Amino acid sequence: MSDMTWVPVANASDLAPRHVFQGRLLGQELAIWRADDGNVNVWENRCLHRGVRLSIGVNTGSELVCQYHGWRYANRNAGCTYIPAHPADAPPHTICNRTWPALEQDGLIWTHFAPVDPPRPESLGAGALALRPQPVAAAPELARAVLAGLSPEGFGPLGQDLVASGPAGRLRLMVQAADAGRAVLRGLVLSDEAPLPLLRRLSLVLRLARDEIERRAATLPVPAPIPHRSERVAPELAEMPEMVSGPARIRVRVAKKQIVGEDIVALELAGLRGTLPASQPGAHIDVALPNGLLRQYSLVNAPGETDRYVIGIKREAQSTGGSAAIHDSLAEGDLLAISEPRNNFTLRRDAEETVLIAGGIGVTPLLSMAAALRDEGLPFTLHYFAASAETLAFGERLALLGERMVPYLGLDAAQTTLALQGILKGPGADRQVYVCGPAPMLDAARATAAEAGWPEAAVHFEYFANTREIDTSSSFRIELARSALSLEVPAGRSILSVLQEAGVAPPSSCSQGACGTCMVRLLEGEPDHQDVYLTGAEKAAGEKILTCVSRAKSDRLILDL
Repeated sequence: MSDMTWVPVANASDLAPRHVFQGRLLGQELAIWRADDGNVNVWENRCLHRGVRLSIGVNTGSELVCQYHGWRYANRNAGCTYIPAHPADAPPHTICNRTWPALEQDGLIWTHFAPVDPPRPESLGAGALALRPQPVAAAPELARAVLAGLSPEGFGPLGQDLVASGPAGRLRLMVQAADAGRAVLRGLVLSDEAPLPLLRRLSLVLRLARDEIERRAATLPVPAPIPHRSERVAPELAEMPEMVSGPARIRVRVAKKQIVGEDIVALELAGLRGTLPASQPGAHIDVALPNGLLRQYSLVNAPGETDRYVIGIKREAQSTGGSAAIHDSLAEGDLLAISEPRNNFTLRRDAEETVLIAGGIGVTPLLSMAAALRDEGLPFTLHYFAASAETLAFGERLALLGERMVPYLGLDAAQTTLALQGILKGPGADRQVYVCGPAPMLDAARATAAEAGWPEAAVHFEYFANTREIDTSSSFRIELARSALSLEVPAGRSILSVLQEAGVAPPSSCSQGACGTCMVRLLEGEPDHQDVYLTGAEKAAGEKILTCVSRAKSDRLILDL
């Protein structure tokens, strides 16, 4: 038994639409399933939470959903995309199932456990038919020895590689080593004979071979099963999800660049090797541009789009170099460096109704949310404010939403506020609101929701930038409780820059107080909040601070660092 070669583990016909097939190789249980885009996944057959078999889970076409606690795993990358027990949190990238390569050839699904792909198995050619598999209760070595002695009628004797040729065509038999004492006999045939009589004849050959293998196995000691290890996710990760992204270190290629609205382009970014990390609705990535700038863009990806990232960029009249570089200089085929997806704007999927409100290019994260809600059959409406019909972005994606997308075109500030009052009237205990767009529209939406009686916890927002003027005139001291450091923050410098210089900085991204990446726990002191990320209640509580822009009103702050 070898894990260094491609081994067939299923017939292609076993992968019925929206079905999960349970396979086994070398003692390892496998969940094998085909997504709606045709991609075949070969995963370890267990949910990372409690070890429940994913082969009894739900194949949605783009994700596998565990039947026990509803954890969801994405097609291709097997990353966890949603944990119902933590509906407002994005699962960290560490929650990712174990996967193996999949090859579909000659009507069979093949995989291997080698560290790198071995040479592909020889194909019998177009028209090859896969025989019905025959499971046997015997050691794989015994099964192979018996098959090597066969001489099926019309094909001649099998060679050591278990391949025979003759007047009836070519026949190849294989042994799938399911465990030390279990095997599956599989076969391929290429012949001009009528398929049905041929397959019946060869199926009889395999059944007789199975009977002979099991007769011999009954006289031998039963081998011990092959041990294998499966470890659950660490409890702290399962109970306290946190999305943390490193610097822009993933290399991608601009696979496609297209205009998706007036002054709006979309980029499709494909990974150079392997699969891209899982993302969730509302996530964004850092993009390192060729001109040296680092910019953040929301992912537009629908649940099934796991082979690429899709982002939308509007040309800004007052561009500082980011949008202009993408519109004018970036071309298909160019290489970029990006970060893993980060999500501080997580979509809850436990609401009776979700209200999405977009302004301009702020529609990008909400498109991914709308697609997820649509695919799960959950009620929602996307209210889209734009200057004109021409400035509506991603028209093809909007069309898929049907009447659930409501446009508001060419409204001034007063008309926008009036429309928001209509959208946000009558808050309910089981309704959630997500708002993204220009700062004035976000401010108006939040104020309108508060006046209408919406709970602050039900109103979620994401600013693309912090347009408020930052006062850096104060100076104060910060003490780091876990690092035993005391540092001075002079006027003109941020807490974050001082922490970076001392080598103890938290992750950061926008440096504008908009994304929340650099947030840390505040243990003592009075903060001077200057961000647009924290809610009013969070600022009043004084337990968190964004280190990139916020400062201190007291002489010192004690941070949990």
